[in-house]
Amino acid sequence: MINIYTQKEQSKEWLRQYRGHIPVFACVLGFTETSLIPGISAAGKTPEDRKYTACADAEFLYYGPERKPQYPLPPLAAGASPVLISRAVVEALNIPVYLFNAGLPQPPAVPVINLAGTPARCLSEGVAMELSTVHYLLEQGLLWGERLAANIQQGYLILGECVVGGTTTALAILTGLGVEAAGKVNSSHPVCNHAQKWALVQAGLEKMRGGGGAILSSSALVDPLKLVAAVGDPMQVVVAGMAIAASRSCGVMLAGGTQMLAVYALMSAIAQAYALSWQPTQVVVGTTRWVAEDSTGGTVDLALSLGKSSLTQSGETPALLATGLSFVDSRYPQLRAYEQGFVKEGMGAGAACIAAHLSQDWQQHQLLAAIEDQLQRLYQINSQ
Repeated sequence: MINIYTQKEQSKEWLRQYRGHIPVFACVLGFTETSLIPGISAAGKTPEDRKYTACADAEFLYYGPERKPQYPLPPLAAGASPVLISRAVVEALNIPVYLFNAGLPQPPAVPVINLAGTPARCLSEGVAMELSTVHYLLEQGLLWGERLAANIQQGYLILGECVVGGTTTALAILTGLGVEAAGKVNSSHPVCNHAQKWALVQAGLEKMRGGGGAILSSSALVDPLKLVAAVGDPMQVVVAGMAIAASRSCGVMLAGGTQMLAVYALMSAIAQAYALSWQPTQVVVGTTRWVAEDSTGGTVDLALSLGKSSLTQSGETPALLATGLSFVDSRYPQLRAYEQGFVKEGMGAGAACIAAHLSQDWQQHQLLAAIEDQLQRLYQINSQ
């Protein structure tokens, strides 16, 4: 039920070390105005819907389907929110959850730790956030990574995210750091909108450089925090800081696909640029097979590209894992839509499933039953 795609020996050792342990789950919420561009994301039918996706997902993750939400889960063109998957595991395994607001347009209706960040402007402007805000968010990430890890005796920390439009800011960060990422990131669409993403990234990086020519080819040419300020989103630097600090004393699973590969690249670049110690072998990336095996992206190639870049320590390729969860036999068409390439991942869904396999040896039928139960309860509440 856990597929390994890169760094097989390191991945097997990581899984062996943390088998039988319940993780701590931290989810970092953020926002980029990139998400308001028509067609950029399927995580909400309309740009207006996408303003509230992170708040809705946070509310469902924290309270489940029975509580009447202030922010209902947004309608999707197809599929169902991946938070159903995460909630099913968190509820069944009683996993501790910490929610962080790294920069949202409105406060979520759940208990959150407010990091006093700001929503990002559209990355195409080349001035997504103030540099002082990015430095502050890194400090907050380092602080909270250390705090969370201090309470973990033998387990590990899952770091999830919710940023609509985040695969586009991921592409911008990876490209700005000199990683060959064009055509390799994923999206919530069944066929990735690579051309749209690439045009935005080129526009943002050109404005960052003041129209100074070709895309950056070397990470040595850019301060990673200036890059985040120009074309990133607030989640990226927070999770990078958390993972750097936590890796020194416990295992870390970056919960997501290409967004978390961008965070891994950012971690390497920040650690080098600012002389911060971290333990790369304690960090893995955990996602779903819908991301890892997405034929319209190149997740595995992207992970391998990081290992070939000058970013990573000694050519360190990130360890990439995915849950083998399948919705082929689900009785719900909203879940079967995942098999057609819709949604794929989000809110730490893949990592939550990996945690269920690791700690309780859950198999396919147990995961599917728990997730379908969440959906059934949600429909029952909505029909009342």
